[in-house]
Amino acid sequence: MAGPGTGGDPISLVAVETAALLRELTAGLLASNDLEEALDHLAKTSRHALPGVSWSSVTLLRAGEPASVAASDRRARRLDSLQYAADGPAMSAIRQREVILADDLTTETRWAEWTPRAVTYGACAVLAAPVDVDDQVLGSISLYACQPDILGQGAQLTAMLLAEHAGLLLAAVRERDRRDSVPSDLADTLASGEVIGQAIGVVMMQRRCPPAEALDVLRGASTALSIPVEDVARRLVRSAEDRARAS
Repeated sequence: MAGPGTGGDPISLVAVETAALLRELTAGLLASNDLEEALDHLAKTSRHALPGVSWSSVTLLRAGEPASVAASDRRARRLDSLQYAADGPAMSAIRQREVILADDLTTETRWAEWTPRAVTYGACAVLAAPVDVDDQVLGSISLYACQPDILGQGAQLTAMLLAEHAGLLLAAVRERDRRDSVPSDLADTLASGEVIGQAIGVVMMQRRCPPAEALDVLRGASTALSIPVEDVARRLVRSAEDRARAS
C-alpha cells in the first residue's frame, strides 16, 4: 500500500511490478526441462512485461546463425523470422548490443523491407533489447505494441532489466543441458554442497570459463592455501556477496 502523500508513486509501482515479473521469469526458466521450453516461457512472460505490449518474441543466434525463435503470438514469430533475410529491430539489437526502439512504425525509415510487413501484421511500435547468453549464443527480446508512442523511456529500462536477467537464466539453463557431458567428479562435487556450486558460478562469471575449469580453480586455491575446497568456496561466495552489497 502506498504511504501517505505518495498517491501510489508510479516509479515504486513499476519497481514492484518489475520485481514480480523477474520472480515469475526466474521460477519458470529454472523449472524448464530444456532451452526450447525456457525460451517459450520467456516469450510468454515477456508479453506481460509492460502495459500496451501485444506480443513478444525471443530470437537467438548461435555462432552468428539463426538458432531459435520463440513467440507469444504467431505474428511475432513470423516477424522475427523475416529478419533473418531482411534486417529488423531484433537483429539490430543483437548486432549493436543496445536497446532498439521504434515508437511509430508507420513513420519508421529503418529496415525498409521489414517495417512495411510489420505494419501489415498490425504492429505499430517495437522495442528490442539484446540478450547475452554466453560466448556462443546471443539474442534479443522484442516487445510489440499495436499502438504507437506507447513504449517510452520507462519501457526501455524494464526491457533492459528483463533482457539482462533472462540472459543469466538462459545461460544457467544451457549449462544444465550440458550436464550429461560434465565430468563425474564435477557432478559429485556440485551435489555435495550448495556453497561449492555457488562458488563455481562465481568463478565462471569472473573468468567466463566452463564449470570443470572453475572447479580446478577452486581446487588449486585449496591446495595453495592448505584448506578444504569448501572453505575456499565459502570465502569466495562471502567476498562476492560483500562486493554486491557495497556496489
